[in-house]
Amino acid sequence: MSQRQVLQVFEQYQKSRTQFVQTIAELSTRPQNIETLQNAGVMSLLRPLLLDVVPTVQQTAALALGRLANYNDDLAEAVVKGDILPQLVYSLAEQNRFYKKAAAFVLRAVAKHSPQLAQSVVDCGALDALVICLEEFDPGVKESAAWALGYIARHNAELSQAVVDAGAVPLLVLCIQEPELSLKRISASALSDVCKHSPELAQTVVDAGAIAHLAQMILNPDAKLKRQVFSALSQISKHSVDLSEMVVEAEIFPAVLTCLRDPDEYVRKNVATLIREIAKHTPELAQLIVNAGGVAAIVDYVGESKGNVRLPGVMTLGYIAAHSDNLAMAVIVSKGVNQLAITLAEESEDHIKAAVGWSLGQIGRHTPEHAKAVAVANVLPRLLQLYLAASSSEDLQIKSKKALKNILQKCVHLQALEPLLHDAPANVLKHVVGQYSKVLPHDSKARRIFVTSGGLKKVQEIKCDPGSALHEYISS
Repeated sequence: MSQRQVLQVFEQYQKSRTQFVQTIAELSTRPQNIETLQNAGVMSLLRPLLLDVVPTVQQTAALALGRLANYNDDLAEAVVKGDILPQLVYSLAEQNRFYKKAAAFVLRAVAKHSPQLAQSVVDCGALDALVICLEEFDPGVKESAAWALGYIARHNAELSQAVVDAGAVPLLVLCIQEPELSLKRISASALSDVCKHSPELAQTVVDAGAIAHLAQMILNPDAKLKRQVFSALSQISKHSVDLSEMVVEAEIFPAVLTCLRDPDEYVRKNVATLIREIAKHTPELAQLIVNAGGVAAIVDYVGESKGNVRLPGVMTLGYIAAHSDNLAMAVIVSKGVNQLAITLAEESEDHIKAAVGWSLGQIGRHTPEHAKAVAVANVLPRLLQLYLAASSSEDLQIKSKKALKNILQKCVHLQALEPLLHDAPANVLKHVVGQYSKVLPHDSKARRIFVTSGGLKKVQEIKCDPGSALHEYISS
């Protein structure tokens, strides 16, 4: 065989390998092909091609593996069992930037499915190699590495700690300062994934100087970046008063309030979540939000949103009102009660109605004035209905009952209580009659109305055990 023929054979072999990996990579993009590829044993055919002499073949083989592993946890498990990860980790340090991106993609695709698979990625030494990639010159390599690290960190505190111990956080903070938008987004997302598990992990991110750089980006025109920035700031704020105060000290108010009107739904939701996480900690932090005009902005937000997007706004009003009667009055003055009443009527999901009930209870529980503001919005019969409905979830029943009790114990506005006399069961009725027994002995006009409206007749018809609280209230 002549030299030319030998070269032709090699050329043909190379062409076939290239064509094979490209076809597999292409087929892997379509879900309907995955099972057939898996049954054909494609994993074991791709593995040796990761070591191919031709860089294009290596990269495309890695890309195909990443797409397969990304599809489901069975295929990701097959990548682990096929001993492919150590090869990828070795190549991350040795190969060119195109291969590094593909290899990081495979690691991310494996890690995303479960803590166990993410642990397999960590066990094969991937963290150190990925952290080194964060220092690469090429922004695409940094982005792929940051993405993989975020997917590992998001599962639990142990994996997140492993990412921190590998030295990733300071480099991720440097990455959010890079000019490339997609690199900023993914690095902010990775920092959010590290922060979310514990105050200690969030503190590590704060100590690396992340807050100032995140705060600078809250008015960036890019919606996807803002989503990640607000997510990271709320994951930091949620853990403790100190961390919340550090976020507030970065002078994010009143700028964040303008983002409650952002065209992007996820930006709005993440901003409302951030405000909720700050408001819940102390009266001082809640007051700061009120002073910045935050209550009116949140009330508008609740009015303009639907479904789960509404939820953080609803909770924020409850958290602010819970701290003190002055803060609860700020919610009332900003028409928060009316908006919550509308939300209670509009929403169909039990968990949202439960949150609305809880918030109304926090507003109405302070003084008779607060209770009246809630009662005149006509929410008491609705809360009673939700408490009694067999179709309501257990949580909704508990929260509706608690809210009713909180409001009734302060409510002396008898017109609002009257409908409950006719419908309430004994455990709620005792609170209603209890309020009547406080007001009627001292108010002749109210006594007259009570008799003429049929209230007295109704109370006399109530059957209860002698000596019970309800019996005492009826007697008085």
